Formats: sequence, structure tokens, C-alpha cells
Amino acid sequence: MTELQTRFLVVGAGMTGLGFANFIDDDDLLVVEREPDIGGWCKTVRRSGFVWDYSGHFFHFKNPDIEAYLRHRMHSEEIVTVEKNSLIHLDGHLIDFPFQKNIHQLPKEQFIDALYDLYFRSEQTDELCPDSFQGMLFEKFGRTISELFLIPYNEKLYACDLATLDRDAMGRFFPYADLEEIIRNMRRPDNESYNSSFTYPLGGAIRYIEALASELPDEQIITDAGVVDIAAQRRIATLADGRRVSYEHLISSAPFDRLLKMTGLSHDPSVFTSNKVLVFNLGFDKKGPDGVHWIYFPEREISFYRAGFYDNIMGADRMSLYVEIGLESGASVDVAASRRQVLDDLSRVGVIDDHELLAHHHVVLDPAYVHITKESKRSFEQLSSTLRCVGIHSIGRYGGWTYCSIEDNLIEARNLAEHFNRLDQSDH
Repeated sequence: MTELQTRFLVVGAGMTGLGFANFIDDDDLLVVEREPDIGGWCKTVRRSGFVWDYSGHFFHFKNPDIEAYLRHRMHSEEIVTVEKNSLIHLDGHLIDFPFQKNIHQLPKEQFIDALYDLYFRSEQTDELCPDSFQGMLFEKFGRTISELFLIPYNEKLYACDLATLDRDAMGRFFPYADLEEIIRNMRRPDNESYNSSFTYPLGGAIRYIEALASELPDEQIITDAGVVDIAAQRRIATLADGRRVSYEHLISSAPFDRLLKMTGLSHDPSVFTSNKVLVFNLGFDKKGPDGVHWIYFPEREISFYRAGFYDNIMGADRMSLYVEIGLESGASVDVAASRRQVLDDLSRVGVIDDHELLAHHHVVLDPAYVHITKESKRSFEQLSSTLRCVGIHSIGRYGGWTYCSIEDNLIEARNLAEHFNRLDQSDH
């Protein structure tokens, strides 16, 4: 016998799951979350006066209605709007982001090599598959730009060989630039990108989660209740505590590979790979670099690929950092040793000198970035179509096995909810 019944069973209480629960015009729903707290990776930590997220979660709203929906539910929480200033650290130099539009800031010989290889990129023979992410980089930007920044940085981030990724693995989020734009940028700087400005609540990204949760009765959200098995044909989900839930539609934002295991749907596990990211949040006694919001580090000898500065977003008088290290999914993590290495590397690149570390926190995000390949895209389309036939919809960044923004997750959740809303209206 099933113990719970609901029309809509929502698996995951992050932005995507809570977004769907907000947008669906039906109170017959249940949100289940395997962690003790809602939020997914969009959680906030407070220690010794520092406010940190699990990792940098900055919203780049392109849809005013989505932003307005959230702000209306945030109880006048103060939100700052920031014009992004991001830099690249390379061999002791700081270069404006995106790298490919600012090669004129490189030392002379590197600049000449980068410009030459960019101009004659079509003449450069390359054995890499042109359909791979790495092949795309050589094709678009030439060897020097690729090897100085684009390849080493993204290899540190994804923790994999870029030749295995699809050429469009980052979609619209990759900052493309043609030769004319690059040359023009030497005299008329224009580093506009999809995230040139962003908003952030001073109480941390959890405020966005709380805004969505405020619309839902407490009894509609169950935490510490991960789904461990889904009998797809019978439409029954079993929770970790043994309770069973009978549903009509299941909306999952869980990582797609985990959903496949829950359902027992036959698939090749090697198709769906990802990295994990070790995040350190660090609070110091005084300021560091002023005015910069994050810095990219492509150098292989530096342990992290990015460092972000909360203090320069919030206007704080003490340096508050998040530092990210990309790791293979199966890699072991020695937190203490990694933290020591991070502090050494921060000193090495000039972010800290005689700073005193006052507070720290760490979290391992697993998965963090999924590896998008031609096979993963093909398999996802086939398998997700099969799941939809039995009332299971897999959405969101991890549910869709894709690279997208948090706003994209909300839009996808809203579109699916509106699909069901229209069906209900037509039935009446």
C-alpha cells in the first residue's frame, strides 16, 4: 500500500523544483528533498559575520517578469545590482575578461603570437576533432589564445580532456568574438557578455529560495526524504525512509544519471559524466584587491580556477572569498591539505599577504559541471522522451544534463507548469 498520494511529485527543493511548485495552478503537489534543508546548491552559510553561498550564485536576469516575481516575495530584502568587473591572472599580469577580446593587454611577444595565430587560424593544421570543444577553440581563436587561456582554464574547470566535449558544450555562455570585434576592442573596449551585470541579495542567495518557498504550505515540502526507487509503470516512488508515494506526474531536478538509476531504465552509465568542485569560503581580517568581483586562474600550477570576492559585491570592509577547485568525479578530497594549498596559492598570486584567516567553510559540489558530449545529448533526448511517456519530466541544469543559468531553470519550470495549466483549462 502507498502511504502518500499526490498529483504532482516534485523531486528536489532547489530553484527548479520550487519554481515548478510556484507556477503550477494545482495544490495537489508534494516536494521531496533528500537533504535536511531546501535550496540544493543554492544555500547560504553565515560565519563570524561573513555571508557565503555554497558557491557564487549570482543572478543574471534577462526576463524582468522572473526577477519581479522573486523580488515581490523577498520582504524588502536589500538587493545590490553590480556591473561586473572580472579579470584573468596570467603570468603575473591581470587581463580583462574575456581573454580573446583583450589579447592586446598581453606582453608584446605573446600579443604578436596570439594575433598572428588568430589571423591565420584557418591555415593551422590540427589533428583535433573539429566537432569537439577543443577543436572549436582552435578553429575560432587559433593556437596561442587557446593554449594560453581557453584550454588550460576550461580543463581545470571541467577536470577532463576538452577533446571529449561537444563543441557547443557551453552554448550561449561561451564568449565568442570574431576578428573584427577583437581588433575593435583594442581601441574601443566593449567587454559586454551575458552576465555583464548581476544582482545579489545581501542576505545571500538563499533569499531567492526563501522567496519561492514562501508560497508553499509547510506540509507540501518534505526534507530528509530522498527518492531511492521509482516504479515508473505503476507511478510509485519510494522514499529513503520506506514510505511510498503514488503520483500522476513526477517532476525531477535530480541529476539525470541518478534519476535513471532510480527508475531502472536501461542506459550506458559512461555516457553521463561530470566533474565535482571543491569550494572554499574564506573570511579574512582586512580587504584585498578592491573593485574586482572575480579572477580567473588558467595557470596549471595554481590549484584553483577561480576566486570570487563577496566583499566587493556587498561593500564589506573585510575580504570574503570563494575559491573553486575542479576535480574528477571520483577524485578523493583532502580538505585540510587543499585549504593549505589554496592559502599558499592566494599568497603566491598576490591576493593575500599578511592577512589573518578568521573563518572558513568548504563544500564539495558533486555533480558541479556536467560533461556535454554528442552521445550525452543523443542519449538524454532518447531516454527523457521514454520517461515522459510514463509521466516523468526531468528538468533543470542537472535534470536536463546541460549548461544553463538559474534563470533558465526557472523559465523551464514555468514553461512545464504552464503546459499542465493549459491542459487543465482545456479539460474544463
